[in-house]
Amino acid sequence: MKALVFEKSGLENLRYTDYKDPEIGNHDVLIKVKMAGVNPVDYYTVTNLKVNPIPHIPGVEFSGEVVKVGSHIKTVKPGDRVTIYGRIFDGTCDMCMAGYETVCRNGGRIGVDTNGGWAEYIAVEEKYVFKLPENYTWEMGSSLTVAALTAYHALKEANLKPSETLVVFGASGNTGMFLVQLGKKFGAKVIAVSRKQWLKEYGADLIVDYNEAEDKIREFTNGKMADVVVNSLGQQFWDKGFSVVGVRGRIVTFGTLLGAEVKVNLGQLYSKHISILGVNRGNRKDFVELLELCKECKVKTWKKFKLEEGVNALMELFSNNRDGRIFISMD
Repeated sequence: MKALVFEKSGLENLRYTDYKDPEIGNHDVLIKVKMAGVNPVDYYTVTNLKVNPIPHIPGVEFSGEVVKVGSHIKTVKPGDRVTIYGRIFDGTCDMCMAGYETVCRNGGRIGVDTNGGWAEYIAVEEKYVFKLPENYTWEMGSSLTVAALTAYHALKEANLKPSETLVVFGASGNTGMFLVQLGKKFGAKVIAVSRKQWLKEYGADLIVDYNEAEDKIREFTNGKMADVVVNSLGQQFWDKGFSVVGVRGRIVTFGTLLGAEVKVNLGQLYSKHISILGVNRGNRKDFVELLELCKECKVKTWKKFKLEEGVNALMELFSNNRDGRIFISMD
């Protein structure tokens, strides 16, 4: 089969080449990949993460069609449209036993700690494979594993309640667009910190520019400020997040694309009774709930690339003109 493969770190080492066809065991599903999302995780996988196996195929978000199943498979059959839950888990550690597979003691990530979906075919163990609801597009199926699941898990962990105010930094990004949509499904009032007016169509009640965020949010909330602030980008928005969160508010973070090192004003933290939550993707229970909840969700697509154009797709992640998701299409 054809795949994007690298043997050592660096975009210059990512090659479109032949790779051995995957083999399946009794509990495995062979998937013909139809679409793959392009995620910052993929960029770091290629450039500086420790991966397994070597040579390695990246790709943490993908969807496709089942072409063959192992003898013990019962949940899917050839022809089914599927997506994947991408956190590797053993099912036996204390975190897994508590239903918290996303931080399994012995876990990892499909696409990082195993080969990923930037290939024509991939073999995946049955417990990670889920049928796509009928109305889901390939783009949506290739956004669930990281972008949508991280958003859903973040809002659940923050205990976002109906009528609360949610502020989303990076609202037009991979995860941000789902935070906006899911925030509305939670019943919240959603403020998107962005210049992208299309976020109104995704449910944003207010769109504010970064430079005017504090004043606009104070006006919108009559001085109460935000109940929940989600910062998916890191350092650049850290101080601004603290400035717009209200008393007993929650700040949720899960990304470091714009820096990982921050300072915390402890006086501001405890005087306002602020909680800071770090989250990482989500659990299988979250994933099952998401498949049902997101049937009306939308995905903003900016560009699609062919499999052999993988390096270009990764480079476009950091384009100042990026306006939505980037995908690799196998068709």
